[in-house]
Amino acid sequence: MIEILQVDITTLAVDAIVNAANHSLLGGGGVDGAIHRAAGPELKQYNQTLGGCPTGEARLSPGFNLPAKHVISTVGPVWYGGERGEAVLLDNAYRNSFILALQHDIKSIAFPAISTGVYAYPKDMAARTALLVMKEYEDKFERIIAACHTREDMKIYQSVSAGLS
Repeated sequence: MIEILQVDITTLAVDAIVNAANHSLLGGGGVDGAIHRAAGPELKQYNQTLGGCPTGEARLSPGFNLPAKHVISTVGPVWYGGERGEAVLLDNAYRNSFILALQHDIKSIAFPAISTGVYAYPKDMAARTALLVMKEYEDKFERIIAACHTREDMKIYQSVSAGLS
C-alpha cells in the first residue's frame, strides 16, 4: 500500500528517503536544501565523491544525521511545457530510484514530489507519474511513502490516486 502523507520527509525513519536533487548533488533549495541541512555537512562531502548525477538517474548516499539510513538523490526534469521529454525523464527518476533501492535491499522508501518546486513540473501530472511508478513497485517494498510537503500537495496525490484505482 502506498501511503500519502503530509510530512517533513527529513523526519521519516525509513530505509531511504529520496532527494529531489540538482545535477551537482551538493545541495540547493527546497527539499534538497532541507535534506542537506538535516543530514549535516557529511552528505555534501560524501556526494562530492559521486561526480554528480544526470537527469533521470539516481545515486545512493548514507543518511548521516537523518533518521533515514540512506538518501537516494535523483534529478528530475525542469518543465519546459512537455516538449523536451520531461515525462520520460520524470518516470526515469522514480524508476531508477526504486531500482537502486532494490539493489541495496531497501524495504521502506519515501519520495518527495520530484520536479514540482522550482523545476515547475505540473503537480497533478507529476503525481500521476509518481503514483503509477510506485504502484509498479508496491509489492517489492514494505513501505512506500509519498511525502507531501503541503496539504494542497497531499490532496492532489489523494485525488490522483483515487482516479487510478
